[in-house]
Formats: sequence, structure tokens, C-alpha cells
Amino acid sequence: MIFTDSHTHLYSEEFQNDRTEMIQRAIDAGVSRFFIPSIDSAYTQKMYDLENQFPENIFLMIGLHPCYVKENYLDELSHVETQLATNKFYAVGEIGIDLYWDKTTLDIQKIAFKYQIQLAKKYKLAINIHCRDAFDEVFEVLESEKSDDLFGIFHCFAGNLEQAQQAISLNMKLGIGGVATFKNGKIDQFLNQIDLKHIVLETDSPYLAPVPYRGKRNESSYTIIVAQKLALIYGVSVDEIATVTTQNSKSIFGI
Repeated sequence: MIFTDSHTHLYSEEFQNDRTEMIQRAIDAGVSRFFIPSIDSAYTQKMYDLENQFPENIFLMIGLHPCYVKENYLDELSHVETQLATNKFYAVGEIGIDLYWDKTTLDIQKIAFKYQIQLAKKYKLAINIHCRDAFDEVFEVLESEKSDDLFGIFHCFAGNLEQAQQAISLNMKLGIGGVATFKNGKIDQFLNQIDLKHIVLETDSPYLAPVPYRGKRNESSYTIIVAQKLALIYGVSVDEIATVTTQNSKSIFGI
């Protein structure tokens, strides 16, 4: 079985003491494809270092995370554009809108989100969407950019069935992680109404660890715990979850 973690922050300071061991632990468990989202320019070199260390396993995205859209956002967007022009990436992300931490930056978050969608289209890449307390705002931007060359993943999807269907209608896969294992996560109540062809696995490590590790550091090997939960929800084998979700990730990322 080959598992794909479609969203993991392997460069995080949370892993500074055991990063290599943690990655190898995941590979040994069968999680052999890691897609790394960008946050801002401060992490770019760390991402390249990881790619050089595990060239067969690690695949990079580039983008400006909405929580990092600040006064210097134009400089950060220029950095994203420069990286896209000079290096190989598999998606533009993570990008989107976050109104949980700061509502005052909504206008520039929208500008950054829209601009990066247009970059993804230019380079024929997927987008990886971060959405927190902002479904209406994210869908507004996506609808304005709707086209055949707009596609990607709704990372850490935690909406309702109607929002899931709207995301899928916009050529998005749903990134499902630890939230599916939470008692109050709610998505487990309707996921079996969503065809598995629209689902990819993710951890968002080091965040959002699945039960029984909730509240502790998440890591990519826990992708398998999410797969086990989905196997229960869909009434299929873990092998089928691994196969279908990895194939879905290939269709999005092109590798």
C-alpha cells in the first residue's frame, strides 16, 4: 500500500529534534509521498533542503499562507512568482482566506488569493486552499476565477455537505485529515455521501493530530490512522482507501 500525505509541514520547528527519524518512520509505515505547503519566504530554503534530502518522496508547493498576508504581501507574492519561474513545484499553496485570527486583512487576503490562483493557472498547477471561518469569502473568489484550468485541494476540509459539494463543483478534492476522527468533527457524518474519487488524505502535521493523539504533535505516519477511519466510514478496506486517495493525489499534483 502506498499512502500519500497531501499536506504536511515537515519543515516545522516542531520537528527540529527528530525530523529525519519522523519522516523515515512514515516511509517505513507506507506513507511514501509527502506534499509540502509553503507559508512564506522564510521557509523556502528549508523546503528545498528537505527536497534534496528525500528527492523520491518530497514534493513542494509554493505560496503565501493567508495568515502571513501582511504589509509586505506584495514582496512575498513577488517571491512566490520568482520561485515558480525558476524551480519545479506541484501546486500553489497553501493559499486562501483565514478570518479566525485576523479579519482586518480580509481585503489584502482576497487580493493575494486571487493573484496566486492566476499564477497557478499560468503554470498549469493545482491550488491548495486554506479556509478558516471564511467559506463564503473563499467561494466568492473561486467563483470569480472559475474555469477548466482551476483545480486543486480544499485543504483540511471541515465544512458541511453543501459546502463539500460546492467545492467539488469547482474542481476541488477534499483534503481529509485528523478532523474526521474527532467526536465533534461532524464531517464523518456525511463523508460517505461524497464519492471517494473526490478525497485525498492529509495530516497537516504537526497540527490536528487524529484521535488517539489529539492535542499532541501530529506526524505524517498518522496518515494511516485517517485512512483507517475513512475505511470505516466508507465500508471498504484500508488498501482501497490508500489506492484511491493516492491516485486522486496523482491526478491533482501530476506525479
